[in-house]
Amino acid sequence: MVKQERAVRTRAGLVRSAAVEFDREGYAGTSLSRISKAAGVSIGAVTFHFASKADLAEAVWEEGRALTRTVLKRVTAERTSALSAVVDFTVELARLMEHEVLVRASARLARELPESASWTGIWLPTVRNLLDEAHRAGQLRDGAPPEDVTTLVEYLAGGAETSLRGRQGAKGRPGGPADQLDRVWRLALGGVLAAGGAGGTRTAPDARRSGEDGRAPAGRVDRGAAEDSVD
Repeated sequence: MVKQERAVRTRAGLVRSAAVEFDREGYAGTSLSRISKAAGVSIGAVTFHFASKADLAEAVWEEGRALTRTVLKRVTAERTSALSAVVDFTVELARLMEHEVLVRASARLARELPESASWTGIWLPTVRNLLDEAHRAGQLRDGAPPEDVTTLVEYLAGGAETSLRGRQGAKGRPGGPADQLDRVWRLALGGVLAAGGAGGTRTAPDARRSGEDGRAPAGRVDRGAAEDSVD
């Protein structure tokens, strides 16, 4: 039992160390020797758990995908409207990338490995379904079709990741990509939200904090302001 627990811990440590290296150096720039050094174990220990770098990358991808799906499931379960779920999820996804190296590494690996499954494929179909629902419910302007808003969401998520990679060492600080994305959504809602169709639109519930300048809490869309902007 003790050996099994140690093996589980070693494997988990290897996956996380690999994620750090893949996130920082990319797949091509990462070697098993770098991962073994980062994890503090021998090459033999690495190959005992993972026969190749590709196997390690697959494990990182699976962990990152699971974390992303967990957030997507939680946000959709807590939604007050279809559009609110889309807004909440994109902000939460940016926050997840900001704080979780497994997710950032998964996104990078999906880009760098042609045979890898698409990272956006984990969540974009659900986003599109939600936007179709929002359209049917009259939450979107006539000039904001679901397919175009889906593209907007994809660009926002990609921009959040790019912003993070340009802020190495600054992850988790105030004003990071998640907060920036929240502000971008405040602007975007003025162009996609139908008058009277807010449906309780807001962003992530765990980001409800009031600013000292009197603005609406970061992480919550000001419903009244969004409605006024489209009148």
